[in-house]
Amino acid sequence: MAIWTDRYWTSGDGLRLHYRDYDGPSDRPPIVCLPGLTRNARDFEPVADRYAGTWRVLSLDFRGRGLSDYDPKPENYAPPAYAADVLALFDEIKLERAVLFGTSLGGLVTMILAAAAHDRIAGVMLNDIGPEIDPRGIERIRGYVGRASEFATWEEFASALAARNADVYPRYSAAQWEVFARRICREHEGRIAFDYDMAIADTFSRAPNGPAASAWPLYQALAGFPLLILRGELSDLLDAEVARKMAEALPDAELVIVDDVGHAPALDEPEAIAGIDRLLARVLASR
Repeated sequence: MAIWTDRYWTSGDGLRLHYRDYDGPSDRPPIVCLPGLTRNARDFEPVADRYAGTWRVLSLDFRGRGLSDYDPKPENYAPPAYAADVLALFDEIKLERAVLFGTSLGGLVTMILAAAAHDRIAGVMLNDIGPEIDPRGIERIRGYVGRASEFATWEEFASALAARNADVYPRYSAAQWEVFARRICREHEGRIAFDYDMAIADTFSRAPNGPAASAWPLYQALAGFPLLILRGELSDLLDAEVARKMAEALPDAELVIVDDVGHAPALDEPEAIAGIDRLLARVLASR
């Protein structure tokens, strides 16, 4: 596993937010990783293991996740607030430009950032997310987000995750499910639980079924720099036809399908790795 330093920055409203900083050269834009709704910085360990050292990799915990402060105002658990937090980090560490890797919610935040601060982006990877979201996926997420679960052992939690998500990662072994569990859960006082503020469900449950058609202008803000769109072949969140339209809408977009995976690819699959390699090569060529 790649070595990182735990670092922190301060949001505009005073929260202490966490990121993993994997060292890399300063002569190329770093990779900034933005996780999904219930996920955290650990979700991007496959990215760091492959690219850290060659690229600087910053993997963020959004507010309410991982080692970041929980927000006393749950209404702030929303993409505009997360985007403002990312820009606060950029300003605090004087980061001029970055390659953004956004999984699910992180991809929505990426599109907002592209619209708000286009000149600070060098390239983008959207992982199983787009400007239209399949209602099936929203309903599935509503079925589990904010529902606390605790287990005594990692093996028990991994087995429960496998039973609930077998259709998302049908090829996973028991060992892979335990790795998955350790990325999204934490151990505290002898019990294992999800590593996020259950209050994020409050805002999510009141939201409509994903971004409206008006989110397409946010997607169009990704024009002008290298773009990789990953879609899990079995995804219930990013429809195949929507992904095709996304690829056709922007000339610098590449669509890659990750076989036998639902929402969302873990970024260690061969198709994902090859696509990311090509994206980063295009980023370097476009400088």
